[in-house]
This record gives sequence, structure tokens and C-alpha cells, in this order.
Amino acid sequence: MQSSFSLAGQLVKRRGFSTNSEKIVASVLFERLPVVIPKIDPVVYAFQEFKFRWQQQYRRRYPDEFLDKANARGKGDYQIDYVPAPRITEADKTNDRKSLQRALDRRLYLLLYGTTIGAPDKKPVWHFPEKVYETEETLRKCAECALASILGGLSHTYFVGNAPMAHMVVPPTETAQVSSLRRFFFKCQVIATNKFNIEKCEDFVWVTKDELMEYFPDQAEFFKKMIIS
Repeated sequence: MQSSFSLAGQLVKRRGFSTNSEKIVASVLFERLPVVIPKIDPVVYAFQEFKFRWQQQYRRRYPDEFLDKANARGKGDYQIDYVPAPRITEADKTNDRKSLQRALDRRLYLLLYGTTIGAPDKKPVWHFPEKVYETEETLRKCAECALASILGGLSHTYFVGNAPMAHMVVPPTETAQVSSLRRFFFKCQVIATNKFNIEKCEDFVWVTKDELMEYFPDQAEFFKKMIIS
């Protein structure tokens, strides 16, 4: 019996299972997808233009009377002049990071400022929406509770999959109130809205991937690998 307990302890250490001294945290990478198509890189644009001109040399020739009929389509009373929306908004000009109406061609991620699990001396820090895993049925349910407590609901959200996209082991520090953390990240996306009533935090921002690294300089390499796009 004594040898079986020692074997179980070895399995916990080898496989990385959580022990009683660890806390499991579900964090949410809440992102807004690009609203407009990103600008084409000049090199890609030059290649596409070359490809188009090359294909024009071998295109099929149609009779002139057929082309005249095709060109006449869409010129009636129902023709609408298309005016593209501006890419640069007022939020971009003022660098308003609380607004979702900025960086329309980039993905934005929600960061919160306040006290959270594992913060040194319980001081406010920048973090993702997160919650300690307690009695929830699954770890994703825990992540949903974390985001719902900030937004007041999940009506304009979509969780991508049931499994976490990444996890981070946070070692204990001298000033932290817990021994160690295992933080699991779940991806969730904004659906059909451009404004949220965010509560239960001192401050919040919507930032791009590059801007996010400014808030987590020590974990920049980890987030660069986790956030591919």
C-alpha cells in the first residue's frame, strides 16, 4: 500500500497534474476580429498586378456585341455608388484604447486592470478576464463565468472550441499569496456588437497584438507564440 502511494505521487510530478498546493486558473483571450480587409502589402500588390497583366495576354476574346451588352448591365435607375468607409477613425486619431472602433484592420484583445489571482501583494495589474477553477463542471465553464462576470452576460460572445489554446505555469514568488498557478487560456470572439459595458475592474483597454506586448514585457515571447495572427 505504501509503494502505491509513492507511485501515484511520481505520476503527478511526471505528467504535470495539479497538486493541492497549485491553483488552476481559466483565462479568456477575448478578441475582436478585423472589421475591414487589411491593406495589401506593396510586394503582394505588385505580384497580383503582374499576374493579372500576364493572364490578360491569354484571355478568351469575346465578340464586341456580347461585351456591349455586359457593360450595359447595372446602369439603370438602381445603380448605387459605392463609397468605402474610412479606415482611420476618431478612436485611432485620439488613441482611444477603450473603444472597439479602432485598428479596424487588426485583431483587438481585451485587457483588464485590477487585482487578480497571483498578483504580488494583491496590487492591481493588467490581466485577461480570468477565474480560479473551483466547482465548475468543466474548465471552459470556468472561463465562461470569468468573462460573464465582466461583461454581464455572454450574448455577444463565441467561445472557439472546448479545449484551451495554451497554458502557462506561473512559479511562486516571495510576495505572491499563492504557491503556484497553472493558467489555461481559452479563445473567445466578439459577435455582432461594437461596445460592451465592462465592469468589476479599475480600467480596461482593447489592444492589438503589438500593443499587448507593452503590458506583458516579461511574457512577450510566450504571447507571441500563442497569438499567431
